[in-house]
Amino acid sequence: MEDFRRIYLRLCKEGGVEPQEGVVAQLQESRSAQGSRLDLSGLSLSADTCSVLAKAFHKDTVFTEVSLSDCMLSEEGARVLLSGLFDNTTVKVLDLKGNNLRSSGAEVLGQFLAQNKTLHRLVLEWNALGVWDEAFSLFCSGLASNCVLTQLDLRNNQINHHGASELALALKRNSTLEVLDLRWNNIGLLGGRSMLEALQNNKSIVQLEMAGNNIPSDTLKALEQATGHNSDRRSTLRESRSRTQVLSKEIQTLKEEKGRQFLSLMETIDRQRDEMGRSSRSTSIQIGQLQEALNERKSAVNSLTAKLQMTEAALALSEQKNQNMGELLSRLKAEKEEQREQHSKERKKEHEDAVLRQGKLLRDIQNLTETNGQLKNNVEEMERRCKSQQQLIFELKQELTTSTAELKLRLAQAEDRLESEKRRSKQALDDMDSLRQKEVEHINRHLEESERALQDRIFKLEGQRIQLEEELSKAKAAFVSERAQAEEELGRVRAQVRLEEQEHVSSLEEKLRSVRSSLQEVQLHCSQQKQTISELQAKNSQQSIEMDGLRRRIEELQQELCRKDQEKVAEVSRVRVELQEQIGHLQAERTAQGALKEKINALERELKVLKS
Repeated sequence: MEDFRRIYLRLCKEGGVEPQEGVVAQLQESRSAQGSRLDLSGLSLSADTCSVLAKAFHKDTVFTEVSLSDCMLSEEGARVLLSGLFDNTTVKVLDLKGNNLRSSGAEVLGQFLAQNKTLHRLVLEWNALGVWDEAFSLFCSGLASNCVLTQLDLRNNQINHHGASELALALKRNSTLEVLDLRWNNIGLLGGRSMLEALQNNKSIVQLEMAGNNIPSDTLKALEQATGHNSDRRSTLRESRSRTQVLSKEIQTLKEEKGRQFLSLMETIDRQRDEMGRSSRSTSIQIGQLQEALNERKSAVNSLTAKLQMTEAALALSEQKNQNMGELLSRLKAEKEEQREQHSKERKKEHEDAVLRQGKLLRDIQNLTETNGQLKNNVEEMERRCKSQQQLIFELKQELTTSTAELKLRLAQAEDRLESEKRRSKQALDDMDSLRQKEVEHINRHLEESERALQDRIFKLEGQRIQLEEELSKAKAAFVSERAQAEEELGRVRAQVRLEEQEHVSSLEEKLRSVRSSLQEVQLHCSQQKQTISELQAKNSQQSIEMDGLRRRIEELQQELCRKDQEKVAEVSRVRVELQEQIGHLQAERTAQGALKEKINALERELKVLKS
């Protein structure tokens, strides 16, 4: 603040201009207050002071809000002061109330709005911008090219239907203005229609004040409905953005969970493949060993045959040795018969062991079928729980319908109260309009009088305006009291509805947790079944290595087990799909509840519109 005061004094010295005491005192007060607002309202600023302030504003200052209301700015002073604010990037609020700006002021304001990129709020109350149509059209063209202004106050600016049509053309091109105040002008029926046509294309204005413009009630209602639609559209856009963000997060989490599940399944499949490869390698190694043993036995048999040939030759040579060799052969035959009997007994034992193992495998298969039946029973229980949840949701919907009916009754009562208050305010406004029209006619007759008479009449009009504002404040206080009562009732109803919704949401969350826990149990059971199947496959591979004669039978059993495993995996996947469908139904019900919440919010918005 102190820097701006020093800049002002330095520029006054450089330009040879005597600094005004009121400006210096106001700058001193703003420096002591340590605020970002510069208030020069009520000070009559000369053209030299305006040029110095324009040079000071040309540089970026610490002020974000500048008030120049009732400063009696001349045409030249207003032009110079606004030209200094063209490139300013810190001032966001500008108040030019009651400065009697006319044609040149409107032109400079249009240039200012076209070039400035930081101003958000502009107050132009109690000026005469609408008297000259060409200058006001330049102002409207600057407003159309502006892309940062959100609030504009044009009360008591003598804007007629031509100016309203120009302003409507500007609003069709402008997409940032949200609040527009046009009270106490001469817009009339044609101007109201042009503004209504502009609002059909403009989607940014959410608040439009048009009281005291001789506009019929039906057009005023249409304008209110258009602004209400814009506000509802903006609120719905915000809600949709927030919901899309929440849904995108949930979708991302679901995708991550599915990716994790897929990775876990792939890991289990890889592990099973590795185990099968290892088992096949071990079986191939054992088969090679058995083939080597057979080759050794064949070589031994060949050697024995060679020995028998040698013995036959020896027997042919010696008859005595034949007898001895016959005895030896009889002994060998007896030993061979004993060995054959032993081999047959061993084969019978092995066959009995294989039969026992097959029985065990059949028992394991029966156990697995029983577990599958248990899983089916669990799925039926889950379906019953979902049906009970649907019944609860239907009951909650009925409760919501009853609550909405009650709210509609209260809305009807509030609308009746608002209509009565509107009638009272209409009567007061009509009286005020008649008084104001008489005063305006009296002022127009005596426009050629001197400036002193105009100032005296302006002071009188300000006194009357203060009285009218006091009356309006009294009416507003009464309306605020009634509105507070209505808001208290609405708050109670909202609190009840919120409590019910919170309880319902908590119950749904608990049910979702139970469903997730059951899913986890099913997955654990499936993993245990897979482990048991892998163990059985390992045992079968060992048996196939040990038993050469039963190898084909064991391979058939393995194929049957693989088929049953696939059937079990298919059943588990089907159960998962059914559970996911149930979860989808629950989410759809949740979205339906969200739609009901949106309807309640829409009713609340309509109440707010009626209150406004």
